[in-house]
Amino acid sequence: MGGNITFKGRLKALLYAPLFLLLVMGPLNAVVYFFSIKAGACITLFLGLYVLLYLILLRVNRKTLSDEQLRFSEYDSVIQRGFLENLEVPFALLEDDGRIIWMNRMFREVFGKRETYHKSIAGIFPALSRESLMKIDRQGQFSIDYEGRQLVAELKKQLVPSYEGKGLQIGNGKEREAISLLLRDETKYVSLLKEYQQEQVGVALVYIDNYEDVTESIDSVEASMLLARIDRKVSSYFSGRNIILKKFDRDKYLVVFKQKFLDQCQENQFKIMEDVKLVHEGNHAGVTLSVGIGVGGKDYEENNEFAKSAVDIALGRGGDQVVIRENEKVTYYGNSKRKVEKVSRVKARIKAQALREIMEGCEDVMVMGHQIGDVDSFGASVGIYHAASMLGKPVHIVLDQVTSSIRPLKERFSVDNGYPADMFYSTEEAVDQADRDTLVMVVDVNRPSYTECPELLHCGGTVVVFDHHRHGKEIIDNAVLSYIEPYASSTCEMITEVLQYFSDDVQLNPEEADSIYAGIVIDTNNFTTKTGVRTFEAAAALRRAGADVTRVRKLMQNDMAGYKARAEAVRRAQVYRGCFAISTCPAEDVESPTVSGAQAANELLNIIGIKASFVLTPYQGKIYISGRSIDEIDVQSIMEDLGGGGHRNVAGAQVEGEDEEEVISQIKEILDRRIEKGDIKL
Repeated sequence: MGGNITFKGRLKALLYAPLFLLLVMGPLNAVVYFFSIKAGACITLFLGLYVLLYLILLRVNRKTLSDEQLRFSEYDSVIQRGFLENLEVPFALLEDDGRIIWMNRMFREVFGKRETYHKSIAGIFPALSRESLMKIDRQGQFSIDYEGRQLVAELKKQLVPSYEGKGLQIGNGKEREAISLLLRDETKYVSLLKEYQQEQVGVALVYIDNYEDVTESIDSVEASMLLARIDRKVSSYFSGRNIILKKFDRDKYLVVFKQKFLDQCQENQFKIMEDVKLVHEGNHAGVTLSVGIGVGGKDYEENNEFAKSAVDIALGRGGDQVVIRENEKVTYYGNSKRKVEKVSRVKARIKAQALREIMEGCEDVMVMGHQIGDVDSFGASVGIYHAASMLGKPVHIVLDQVTSSIRPLKERFSVDNGYPADMFYSTEEAVDQADRDTLVMVVDVNRPSYTECPELLHCGGTVVVFDHHRHGKEIIDNAVLSYIEPYASSTCEMITEVLQYFSDDVQLNPEEADSIYAGIVIDTNNFTTKTGVRTFEAAAALRRAGADVTRVRKLMQNDMAGYKARAEAVRRAQVYRGCFAISTCPAEDVESPTVSGAQAANELLNIIGIKASFVLTPYQGKIYISGRSIDEIDVQSIMEDLGGGGHRNVAGAQVEGEDEEEVISQIKEILDRRIEKGDIKL
């Protein structure tokens, strides 16, 4: 627009004539000075008088100039406002508190407002409240759902000067903030994006996870008929929906589907899981499935890897559930009921033989449990120590922090009792000594970040994991052998079974038998929690090997500070919604506060009417949560929502960066949400 501005009339004469005269007379005056100084001085005097006369004329005509400037400003404003007025997208100007100053034609038409509408923008879009606008720095963006349309609001803040005239003042004399609002309708884009996402392909692996248990009690004809009926159920559920279903083993299926089918499955809570349980053909036990689903990968191959990882997690968590892995996000469905203990020891025998072969092929063994080790992780480590020693392998237990709960046990493994001085390694020593010929044995934990020394997992050549906790989102992915048995009461129970198949002549020393037996006693809360037939069989085997009940009880006695901390946690407990006990356990002057917190959680379950207990223990910059229940409440899934895990009735979590009140509020919110959904029935 600037290239088309021209001056004319009196304004043109007033501006251009003096400029022309000065351009001509200035150089001429300089030339005259070369011939006559007196003549040059006269011309200079004339030019001075001319400039003076020009200034006088300029002052006389200042009103004309001012009027022209005002008319030009109005013209320029009309041009700019016209562009905004006819802009084909809704546009508005707001005060910093959200009050509408002005809106263009499109804004008025789309939202049915008059030009005189100067109320708050929150009256049209509740999301653009005054508080929301205050949080914007210089610019911001909001997604708005308006009458079924998906809008994007782009806002920009800008300082504008105040105006003060003879009869009008805008502002308080200082610069003030105004906000420009531009709206984009992305309804079609969102619809296309959703349609695109619905067409994305995912992979599912469906396993009959108790095939052998179901078929071993019926004859071959009934087994064939049972499998045929299961095939029909699976085929019926997955058929007719642009899905590829392929059975690649007697109890395994591969499914390739589109995302929209997964959404339907989530809506009906994977009804196939319950349908298959109703299939009976002479079998007494119901059939259960484990389903692993992989979506969100960059290609089919990555989704297939996600599906494999997901079904491994489902099996590791006890089966009878669906696990969906979308990149790093993992979602669980099913498995809300208590699992029946597996009586068969076939898996224990196979794992024992595999462990022996791996140990025979390594140069040395390093065993570690989880951070802030407890009696179960210590007893399991001792069991592996004995197995490796039987094969003549150098073996070390990695242990940094010796808590009060395991100190009496550890002190018995002294040189005087025939054990080497380097039986226990610090994490630094373990990392320095480990090489590619080292077997790193992980017990009582399957999360790499929870292990005593996460770095050690990548220092050794071979990693083996034995644990009784259910798989979570984080797993040790470089293990060559993984034995995760959620049905087991403790890792010590698993190790006892493995030792019986490890060699025909296993002779435990009293110190070793006591440590392993103590691990079972503590994790079962004196054989009252997660105790099955195999638990008592393992305890009996340890008793025959020399474990002494009285000696173990003395070793497990609490000190006075720990007992007082446990009592204080019980005293502080608040009862939420009539059946949930929530408390905090003091950590001051207590050597093993997390142990006291876990004991307090067990104690709270002895109170009539308490269905689940949650005890928080602040320790070393984290808040450790112990969750316990008797039978009705699945505390494991509650702890998973807080980033933890465990078992249905015994679980825990670790939270960083939050105080106790915030964590208690989170626990209450999780309980409320599950009660509203019907997952928890009061």
